[in-house]
Amino acid sequence: MKRKNLIYMLGAAGLLLFAIACPGCSGITTGFNKVADVISRPAARELYARELKDNKIMLEQWEATYKMALEDSLAITLPYGERGTFSSGHNAAYSYVVTLKEGEKLAAGVTTDTLSRVFIDVFELSENGWRHSEDNDMGETALEFAPAFEGIFKIVIQPEVAAGSDFFISLNKKPVYGFPVAGKGNAAIGSFWGMERDGGKRLHEGIDIFAKKGTPVVAIIDGTISYTGERGIGGKQVWLRDGLFGKSLYYAHLDGFAVEAGARVKAGDTLGYVGNTGNARFTPAHLHFGIYRMGGAVDPLPYVYTAPIVSLKHFPKTFRAVTLQVKGTANLRQGPGTDRPVIGAVAADESVLLLGQHKDWLHIRTPANRQAFLHKSLVKPD
Repeated sequence: MKRKNLIYMLGAAGLLLFAIACPGCSGITTGFNKVADVISRPAARELYARELKDNKIMLEQWEATYKMALEDSLAITLPYGERGTFSSGHNAAYSYVVTLKEGEKLAAGVTTDTLSRVFIDVFELSENGWRHSEDNDMGETALEFAPAFEGIFKIVIQPEVAAGSDFFISLNKKPVYGFPVAGKGNAAIGSFWGMERDGGKRLHEGIDIFAKKGTPVVAIIDGTISYTGERGIGGKQVWLRDGLFGKSLYYAHLDGFAVEAGARVKAGDTLGYVGNTGNARFTPAHLHFGIYRMGGAVDPLPYVYTAPIVSLKHFPKTFRAVTLQVKGTANLRQGPGTDRPVIGAVAADESVLLLGQHKDWLHIRTPANRQAFLHKSLVKPD
């Protein structure tokens, strides 16, 4: 982050020097505007709005569509994929409410078959409503966002005016860290956070990852080794301090060490080896892995668990029509499934606007400009 800020400041300084050295040069106003942009770093949406400043009606319609999407409350479960077409004949904006746990990061992306620009914004639900948290850079079609704590978030995706392109929206969750045992993954996790220990006298403050004795355990972030040694129920252990987030990562029941206290390590460096020391001497070899921050231990599973990633090939596109006709009175759902809350209904023969498709569920907009999900069997081409 410091390097990025330095680049911005150097760029700003260079433009300022040019403006001062060449006060009579044409385009000096543009130069000062560029300086201001380097310092203030306007959002991609703001930069695009400037391009539309000479077409006030088009800009107002585009921004109104965005505001309507902000008011929608469609809820999805990650990972999520949606396939469709950005119509050149109307504005569209897509909004989704998701939950992210501490240790998970959102990976949002939009692939298209043209060079049309797409704008992605992430909002966090706070006591005062939706607070803007992240957006993509101009020209980029993806972003990653890792919240500091578990929360509810709204993702809003909007193409530029008259985009006219097929698209695939992918919304995935990824772990903030890598996996702490070399060559292993989700399947090796055999014991989870919160399980009872010592006949219910205490709860498990971590996860157990089973592997052959002597398997390397690795740093999953760059950091500093704050402790190595043997003590208590953890036996031989390594503590790794994450300077970025201020967390301490705990590797326990080791068979041996590969680092010493005070060492600086990089992600992927070997810290020690899987064993069964401490109170694990009568159990199969495994790593007890924990994460601690101010306030105590947190569930480490979301930090290291790899969830499935959505792929375009698993998402059909049943309809190409922009508008569809409802066959009979049908329920509108908050999400793509019959287990999702009903948020309204549409009458027989009513026309709805098709925004996209998630497997057998259609993402639609009603004549009242409300987004919802509708099963594909309930509509036909208009």
